Amino acid sequence: MANFQQEVEAAVEALLFQQIILYPTDTVWGIGCDAEVPRAVERLYKLKERPEGKPSIVLVADLDMLRHYTAEVPEGLEQAIAEQTRPTTYILPANHRLAPQLLGPDGTIGLRIPQDEFCHKLVRRLGHGVVSTSANKAGEPTPATYATVDPKLVRAVDHVVGWRQEDVASTAPSRVVRFGADGQLEVVRE
Repeated sequence: MANFQQEVEAAVEALLFQQIILYPTDTVWGIGCDAEVPRAVERLYKLKERPEGKPSIVLVADLDMLRHYTAEVPEGLEQAIAEQTRPTTYILPANHRLAPQLLGPDGTIGLRIPQDEFCHKLVRRLGHGVVSTSANKAGEPTPATYATVDPKLVRAVDHVVGWRQEDVASTAPSRVVRFGADGQLEVVRE
């Protein structure tokens, strides 16, 4: 079994070297990189064969880091986060601190504060947001467990996290929401 702290440190080191990691998220297995490094994001998108203009989710450690990446924080965001019962990504207006490829055509970004201990420590230790996109080529099934990640993708990334590779419990992608003009949450993906 992998040592938790060693796995966090190894993943952070890879991210600091602008590498692509394969890691367990608070939802499904994902590939990621430092969300502030355009070159790393470009490599990730090529690896995933993700179409240009399709935004990605960024994991952040807390509300302060979330605010660091947003141009505007909706009034009800803090309460919505406190009341959520499952991993939820919030689509918010982005600022200039993120790699531009991560943004939607309307200048928004999906941000999520993970409750998973590994993801939380990873993002906190790095000090930057971490891209979180499912570990599959565009259009292929989303891997809920490490065993279902395509071996070609495992070989293609720079670093594979050993933590939770034995997990067999199936998980689902996060819920995605945005604040409407009236300030109410609108579900984009359940």
